[in-house]
Amino acid sequence: MSVSAPSPTRARPWPLATAAAVCLLSFTAFWVAQRLAHVNMLDVMVYRAEAETLRAGDDLYAMRATSANLAMTYPPFAAVLFLPLTLVGVPLMRTLTTAGNLLLVAALVVLSLRLVRPALSRPGARADLWRSALWIAAVVVWCEPVWTTLRYGQINLLVAVAVLWDLTRREGGRGARWAGAGIGLATAVKLTPGLFVVLLFAAGLLLWRRDRRLNQWLRTALTATGVFLAVTLATALALPADSRTFWTRTLFETGRVGHAEETANQSLSGVLARLLHTDAPGLWWVATAGLLGAAAMALAVRAAVRGDRAVAVVITAFTALMISPISWSHHWVWCVPLLILLYDRATRAWPVTGAVALAFASFALWWVPHDPGRPELDQNAGQMLLSAVYPLTALAVFAGYALTLRRAAREPRAVVPERTREPARDRRREPAQAQAEEPSREPAEASQAVAKE
Repeated sequence: MSVSAPSPTRARPWPLATAAAVCLLSFTAFWVAQRLAHVNMLDVMVYRAEAETLRAGDDLYAMRATSANLAMTYPPFAAVLFLPLTLVGVPLMRTLTTAGNLLLVAALVVLSLRLVRPALSRPGARADLWRSALWIAAVVVWCEPVWTTLRYGQINLLVAVAVLWDLTRREGGRGARWAGAGIGLATAVKLTPGLFVVLLFAAGLLLWRRDRRLNQWLRTALTATGVFLAVTLATALALPADSRTFWTRTLFETGRVGHAEETANQSLSGVLARLLHTDAPGLWWVATAGLLGAAAMALAVRAAVRGDRAVAVVITAFTALMISPISWSHHWVWCVPLLILLYDRATRAWPVTGAVALAFASFALWWVPHDPGRPELDQNAGQMLLSAVYPLTALAVFAGYALTLRRAAREPRAVVPERTREPARDRRREPAQAQAEEPSREPAEASQAVAKE
């Protein structure tokens, strides 16, 4: 008696259901682990205090909250965004914050996959998209930046999702008209996403000079700028005193955020502060951040012009984290799209992907002394390396892409990949057949293109 193959309609749901079950199990274990660790969700308590201060009509930037005596550091629009936190009790607020952030982990993975593999955005690929997203989300939720984001109840995942929501819109697709609104709102809350507007304008202008037409990069940049200005000006009209305080004074008081040398500060200024044994790297940081920022953004813009949106986005995100005066370890949730990008492209260099994954999953930066006594000012060489694990990883990513571009420039240009010739000939000969086969051919063609670069 022969055994027939299982019906595709009955066999397909099992992998997706398995992925969903594994993701749910991982998220549940994560939730239990956080409760057993007695996480205090300090930052969401500060957000709530900011909203309560706003409702009371008090000075936002004179406010101090929690036992850590923390102050408000975001633009005043952030307090408006946090108003819903005051509508429920503290226990329910903490529960909703954790649940919301876990959903944002899944959303971040979905958008990262769409960024790295645009073919997964097609309606026929949704099952593959969600299957992959659920498996990946079950793993990345345990990396240090995500763990710490949920530990403090931070908004990093929300900011990253808002940015990627804009940058994964397809030109001419539904909703592309409002692409940029997420980046504008994110910038109005936290400022650092504004570097994506720089990328959009730079790439858009270069492409406009080449094509002489308004492209999606420029449209997104203009929308982001318009939304940011509209929200900021509206907030200034509603909260003139707080807006004046922030934009003329608080914006430049980086010390109110925390000490630069803290091991949790994974920015360039933190590395220099620990290296120089000082809490004020000053001109050393300004000069180094300027040079590094310009070089890294040149790489990002070049990637965007070449059509490699994923690389452009990841490099821009890491550049913003590097040059910011303070980039706490939980700000580095951008490691999620980076890991997906490396896994997708470094098929023959899996140790590289493994090393980067280990850097973000090892919690290595917390292996060094860190307490209120500020021991980071007296670190030895080994401790400095551990407490610079994220910036060193970012530098390796920048250098790796630069070397890739250099190798590609040395290859003979006379060789034209077959993938650029055959599909065009097929479309001319059999347009209907070529159109039907295109969705299934795109992922393979993209992989070949990456391998040849």
